[in-house]
Amino acid sequence: MKQLAQYQDGRLELQEVPEPALIPGGILVRTTCSVISPGTERMKVEQAKMSLLEKARARPDQVRKVLDTARTLGWKAAVEKVRNRLESPTPLGYSAAGVVVAVDALNTRFRVGDRVACGGAECAHHAEMISVPDLLAAKVPEGVADWEAAYTTLAAIAMQGVRQAQTQIGERVLVIGQGLVGLLTTRLLQIAGARVMAVDLNQARLETAKQMGAERVASADVANAVREWTGGMGVDAVLLCVGGQSTEVTAQAVACLRDRGTLVIVGMHDASLEWKTAFQKDITVRYSRSYGPGRYDTSYEWGGVDYPAGYVRWTENRNFEACLELMRSGQLDLRPVTTRRVAFGDVIQVYDRLEDEIGVMIEYCSPGFSRSVDQAPVSSTELPDRLKAGLQNSVATLDVIGAGNFVRTMLLPDLKGKIALGTVVNGTGLSARHVKEKFGFAKAATDVAEASSDAVIIGTRHDLHASLVLKALKAGKQVFVEKPLCLTAEELAEIDAAVAETSGSVMVGFNRRFAPAAVEMKKWLDEAPGPKMMSYHVCAGVLAADHWYADPVQGGRIIGEACHMLDFACFMLGRPVRVSAQKTGVDSVSAQVEFADGSTFQLLYSAEGDSAFPKENIRVFANGLVAECENFMKLTVWKNRKAKVTKHASKGHAEEMAAWLGFLKDGKPHPLPDAQSRQSMRLTFAVLEAVRRSSVIELEKHLLADGSDVGNENL
Repeated sequence: MKQLAQYQDGRLELQEVPEPALIPGGILVRTTCSVISPGTERMKVEQAKMSLLEKARARPDQVRKVLDTARTLGWKAAVEKVRNRLESPTPLGYSAAGVVVAVDALNTRFRVGDRVACGGAECAHHAEMISVPDLLAAKVPEGVADWEAAYTTLAAIAMQGVRQAQTQIGERVLVIGQGLVGLLTTRLLQIAGARVMAVDLNQARLETAKQMGAERVASADVANAVREWTGGMGVDAVLLCVGGQSTEVTAQAVACLRDRGTLVIVGMHDASLEWKTAFQKDITVRYSRSYGPGRYDTSYEWGGVDYPAGYVRWTENRNFEACLELMRSGQLDLRPVTTRRVAFGDVIQVYDRLEDEIGVMIEYCSPGFSRSVDQAPVSSTELPDRLKAGLQNSVATLDVIGAGNFVRTMLLPDLKGKIALGTVVNGTGLSARHVKEKFGFAKAATDVAEASSDAVIIGTRHDLHASLVLKALKAGKQVFVEKPLCLTAEELAEIDAAVAETSGSVMVGFNRRFAPAAVEMKKWLDEAPGPKMMSYHVCAGVLAADHWYADPVQGGRIIGEACHMLDFACFMLGRPVRVSAQKTGVDSVSAQVEFADGSTFQLLYSAEGDSAFPKENIRVFANGLVAECENFMKLTVWKNRKAKVTKHASKGHAEEMAAWLGFLKDGKPHPLPDAQSRQSMRLTFAVLEAVRRSSVIELEKHLLADGSDVGNENL
């Protein structure tokens, strides 16, 4: 299939990419129409054409992330991460319509053949096929054409802004900005019984605003026009439908409001209010978040967990349905805002003239779509596990399932040119094709069933790890899976059983034990007799609300990241026997572990603190020495009243890849036997159980062979 791709140097390409995989609980849609949003998409294209300095000025938040990466992983990794971002193509589009061609077994709302409107910058792209979760799609009623339904997402943005204004029949409302969303807002306000004045500098758009229901229009001297229109009172509400940042626009909006009026910011506008005027008028300021309640909530959008109507009457999906009903009834006429129709094959040329357009309709024709309507839904599973002392037959090629930025930055550069790369499987065809071209894979795909090599790397999100590992083990594959190995003790027990019956092997991405600083520290500790005392402090930082780690389905940060630290403790100190732990915040935990030789380990994993502080600090007290490690870049060992300092530049990713390749190709022993990975995961689950029970957990008694007595609490 074809998909529109944008590169960070401004290039646009129509690329041939693999068809997308079916999302669990979702639908696969053959696109018939999609709409270009000139404001949003023109901004993305213009930002892509900026120099690196201009990009840094425009996105200081991204600059801070780069600096954080450099501090924890080093400048080489930071630069590689930035380079990957700049080289990687990104999709465009977020409002589309089409026909359902496949439905996941968990979905009960849609059937093959349904016409649907789809939304979401994460899935409703300008592409011949799109894979959409349940609540980001709505059935198109009879009487609504596909080209009209393609506007649904954009109309829902306008509708949510109108709902935030809470206008009543007869109230006067000012809409500043008559781009596509502004014009749709004007029309929806008029449908709701409000009287609308439209403001824009473009006279042609003001003429369109009149067709969309504006009672008055203005391009200059807006304050006086409002004063005359309202008899000096001011408007009841202002909806700001412009992007960018301008104190003049915000000041104008406040000046036009009546006492205790409402300002709603609908577009991506960085508002700056003059305190005195806003205070004296006692105005209400509201931001309208995209399509409505549920937007950016992963449990709603991707988990299919709807909000009860009694508590949240208008979710983003119900806004979709309301917009489609207005189209069906004829109240929302979209012909005035549709300024161009273009075939998908000719779409690139349109982006050079977006400033002249309002709504650009892309029309698709995909008669050659290859997926059978009766084909079973695409599965989200596949891959291998087991460990041996050495392989009798070396592995010739390996596949990768889930090549996100981490895998592309930290793992694949150390494999390229050292082993033949077979198939790369990614969630979207666009990203799969990019990784294929960048690293020299033989094939790109979105279906894990197409991964057929004898070895595989699993770099997907955490909830898929266990199922992919199990499937791979049954196929006798050699597996490398990024941590965590699994999310529950039950899954761990299934993997244990599979390991005993397969010729394959499993290696978990516990890279810290392979870091040069860690290897050197272990040599020092092995030479010191007796038990040790180790503390591991992690300043993890606050997790963004929309980060995928925050999704409960992914297991939480303790399973997802703190397992690294617990594995490091096992690597250094041996067999854990007893653990207690306390939860001190949403993403913070304090754990104390006792080991078989009497050594003790304390983990302080905190989402609090200051981001300027080093992320990871390790300190060990042993017989006659003290060792301290900062971010695995600096190791200091005090012995015989002298301090020895060594500097390092790796957190172990390159070294673990080299060790695994030695196992796959050169007959060397497996670098991380499954018994060690299993021990670290069981310790992680015991920490969570200790939190839940508020008691000491005896691992020998608690961690049964089948894991049935281990809880599954997520932090």
